Amino acid sequence: MDQTVVPFDLYRMFVGEQPLLFYAEILVRTLIIYGYTLLMIRWIGGRGVAQLSMVEFALVIALGSAVGDAMFYPEVPLLAAMAVITVVVVTNKILDRVIVRSDRAKDLIDGRPIALVNDGRILSDAVAHRDLGVAEIKSMLRLAGVSNLGKLHAAYLEAGGGLSVFRRPQPRPGLSLLPPDSLLNADHPIDKVLAEDGRTCCALCGTLTGAQIIDTHDPCPNCGGRKWHAPEWPLCAGDQPEQGIKPKE
Repeated sequence: MDQTVVPFDLYRMFVGEQPLLFYAEILVRTLIIYGYTLLMIRWIGGRGVAQLSMVEFALVIALGSAVGDAMFYPEVPLLAAMAVITVVVVTNKILDRVIVRSDRAKDLIDGRPIALVNDGRILSDAVAHRDLGVAEIKSMLRLAGVSNLGKLHAAYLEAGGGLSVFRRPQPRPGLSLLPPDSLLNADHPIDKVLAEDGRTCCALCGTLTGAQIIDTHDPCPNCGGRKWHAPEWPLCAGDQPEQGIKPKE
C-alpha cells in the first residue's frame, strides 16, 4: 500500500525523500531538458512562437512544467521545483546577455529573418526554409493588409514570428491575393491569362513574365509552377499607375 501522506509535513514539503546529492542531478537534468527544448523550438521555427523569442518561449514552457508539478504532486518537494526554476531563470538571464552582446549568438539561438517576398514575387527558398505553404504566405500577407503582390517591395518573416512588410511607393501590376470570387461575390471572374500589355504572372508566386512562357510550356523560373494568371492592378486610394502602362478597366 502507498504510504499515507501526512499533511503539512515540512520535511516532505521542502526536502522530500531524495538524498541531497539529488539536487546536483536536478541541475544537470534541467540544463539538458532546457537545452533540448530550446533546440526543438529552434527547429520548429518562428511561426509557432508568435511574438515571443525562442529563449522566452522555452522559458515559458520550462517554468510552466516546473511550477505546475510542484503545485499538484505531493511527491515533488518544493526545494526541487525551486531549484529547477532558479536554474531556468538564471540560464535564461545568461542567454539574454549573450544575445545582447553577440549578433552571432542571437542568430544561432533566435534565428534570422527570412525574406518571403522580393520585388513583388514570393520567394521559393522561403517556402522551403520555414516549411511554409504558398497559400499560408498569401494568408499572412492578407492579414497585413496586402491585397496584391504588386504593392510589395519586400516582406520578411521575423525570427519572433512577426511579419515585416515594405510597400512600393508606386504599385505595379501583380498577382492578386484576394480569395476566389465565390468568396467575394465579385462579378468579374479572374479567368484571363494575359494582361493587355502581353504579360502574365505565375499563379503561385506572382513572378511577372512575357507571354512566350505559355507558348513554350516552360515552368515558372522562380517556383516551377505552370499555372498563369493575368497580373492585376492594385487599385486603391492613393495608388498611381507606372508610367507607360495602363491599368485594366
